[in-house]
Amino acid sequence: MAQRRSAYGTSGPAVRGRASRPAAADKDTASAGRGPAPLTAAQNRFLRGQAHGLKPLLQIGGKGVTDAVVAELDEVLEHHELVKVKVAAEDRETRDAMIEQLAQRSGAALVQRIGHTATLYRPSKDKRQIVLPRA
Repeated sequence: MAQRRSAYGTSGPAVRGRASRPAAADKDTASAGRGPAPLTAAQNRFLRGQAHGLKPLLQIGGKGVTDAVVAELDEVLEHHELVKVKVAAEDRETRDAMIEQLAQRSGAALVQRIGHTATLYRPSKDKRQIVLPRA
């Protein structure tokens, strides 16, 4: 099998065909209920750019992450795919725990967290609006 050469030396065997595309396997594991496929650095950077002008659509108050909040987040994520959520908690550990719980219960990927605001992404099942870069 031929080796690919780059400016920095060989990069491994040149693989052609389906074996070189692990993205389909990631998509299958994400749809199997194990959570979202992890975002690459380029995808994360793209989503941060898309979220820059967004306003928070949800606000989590003193009662924390309830079933009603998760249901509303599911609806908002299905419609918008990329959502900012504002979490009103005093200490950082509580905010981090609430944001992590929101991401896990909604099946969304955490794109960014700045202060009290978290950006979550989950592709829509019906109508995808955001097309992520491949790598």
